[in-house]
Amino acid sequence: KFLKTEKTEFGHIEQTVRRLALARPELAFQLVHNGRRIFSARPAPEREEQERRLAALLGDAFIENALFFEQAAAGLRMHGWVARPTFSRSQADMQHFYVNSRMVRDKLVTHAVRQAFQDVLFHGRHPAYVLFLELDPVLVDVNVHPTKHEVRFREGRLVHDFIFRTLHQVLAEERPAAAEPAAPSVSAAPPPAAASAPPPRQPGLGLGVRERPADYGPALAWQAPPVPAAEPASEPSAASEPERDEVPPLGFALAQLHGVYILAQNAAGLVLVDMHAAHERITYERFKAAREGEGIKSQPLLVPVTVEVSPREAELAEAHADTFAELGMQVDRMGEQVLAVRALPALLRDADAERLLRDVLSDLAMYGESRRVLESINEVLATMACHGSVRANRRLTREEMDALLRDIERTERSGQCNHGRPTWTQLSMQELDRLFLRGR
Repeated sequence: KFLKTEKTEFGHIEQTVRRLALARPELAFQLVHNGRRIFSARPAPEREEQERRLAALLGDAFIENALFFEQAAAGLRMHGWVARPTFSRSQADMQHFYVNSRMVRDKLVTHAVRQAFQDVLFHGRHPAYVLFLELDPVLVDVNVHPTKHEVRFREGRLVHDFIFRTLHQVLAEERPAAAEPAAPSVSAAPPPAAASAPPPRQPGLGLGVRERPADYGPALAWQAPPVPAAEPASEPSAASEPERDEVPPLGFALAQLHGVYILAQNAAGLVLVDMHAAHERITYERFKAAREGEGIKSQPLLVPVTVEVSPREAELAEAHADTFAELGMQVDRMGEQVLAVRALPALLRDADAERLLRDVLSDLAMYGESRRVLESINEVLATMACHGSVRANRRLTREEMDALLRDIERTERSGQCNHGRPTWTQLSMQELDRLFLRGR
């Protein structure tokens, strides 16, 4: 009398069998209901066979977006598949974690995974993964919950750090890969352009851009050395054509679209880049590297900027003077409701000092006075990076666009901005052909 409807109970049975099929790939499974075969899987001892089983259980989209890894350290071993941040879910319904082949749902594990995805996952989304952790059975207690779904690790902090660092590194190493050539006729050679020539204005776009190309220089001054002016055009020769294997993963820039997107051509087809989102990630990673290395360099302002704030904000700034110093800012209290900004980070010397101060104060206030701000300093750096990134409607030369593409290829986690939005996408020639019904 404690059973629910037949459909509900069978759903629980099917879910259990599928979880077991994920846990034990070396075994064959078959589920039959009322004489009808619902699910079957052959033994999958090899990785390729295991990925086919994953595709059957979780869908082709998961395995197409999954990153496989193996890592071992300090008596712990973990392997599995973690989906790219762009393949996130609205619910935590595709999270499978196994400890010594036993599926568990553990708060410590969930927290470690969330931390690894902290600055690459869009707000409100959940990562997807199938992970297998192996360790000495003596180091884990599986009898802390009646359903055995929760466990207690003897060295919880060690396990947490191992999971976090492993996934953090896997996501950091994910960068644009060299594209497969779409067809022999596809050429990804960079279009010729002079160093100072702006991208050609396309009719009908109505960009309404007022900035001069030189105005963009400071924002991208660190990206590439000045490119000498192009030589007079000459007849193309076979020797001047770049080899296909020399084409970078994101190809070469063609033009800007409405001052927001960069259109580039690579061996596979068309690449579209969100200019602001990509530069925001690059700036953010540089801030983090500077903080972890020699610290963020500060540059004094010739004329201090005074800002009127509330008494609470003034007290907050005074209490966190050391935090501002670590961020490369010097903020002094001049009165009950007045702050003076005397120095800014060198990378943001042209930023709006008042706006930057107010945004940083807002971020600090969110954590509360009792919380350690330094634990969440990367979130503050993300705010600063947003201010230091290029804005929409900025006209770039092709050399500046190519420099940005190369930096995307070199930067960790460059596939997503600091808020988890994708920074670029690829349209293959086959996809473009389908849009125009070619080949039919």
